[in-house]
Amino acid sequence: MAYSVRELLARIIKCEAGGEGENGMKAVASVVMNRVNVPNGEYLTICQGDVRKVIFQTGQFDCASSVLGGAANPQTIWASPPEQIHYDIADWALAGNRLNTTGEALWYFNPFAPGCPYLFPFNGSGSFQVNVGKHCYYNPTALYAKT
Repeated sequence: MAYSVRELLARIIKCEAGGEGENGMKAVASVVMNRVNVPNGEYLTICQGDVRKVIFQTGQFDCASSVLGGAANPQTIWASPPEQIHYDIADWALAGNRLNTTGEALWYFNPFAPGCPYLFPFNGSGSFQVNVGKHCYYNPTALYAKT
């Protein structure tokens, strides 16, 4: 049986940001929903406003892949069921809420180093917005609309 949208969102929140505190989890939920609602660019073209397509778009969320770098991925959305906090944040995001500090962010990543690069992805389609926990968040630039 396929997971509901709520269940998928709760699972991606837990897997991608479970150790980042409430704001970190809300930031990840905001990015997912920003991709669902973006009015142009790659995510609109490929995902067509579908949470499921956003989460499972190839190469976007490590937690949605059972294999990374040719080896089994031990940290996936299937490996550990969400807890109530993850469902609460999924409900919060599905109700239209977003974390204000992340703005319209479409990307995030952990640089595993101090500081965040100004551009990400490195093709210039995103510019640094804010750091939440260990992750850097990026808003789309004008170049993104052309992707």
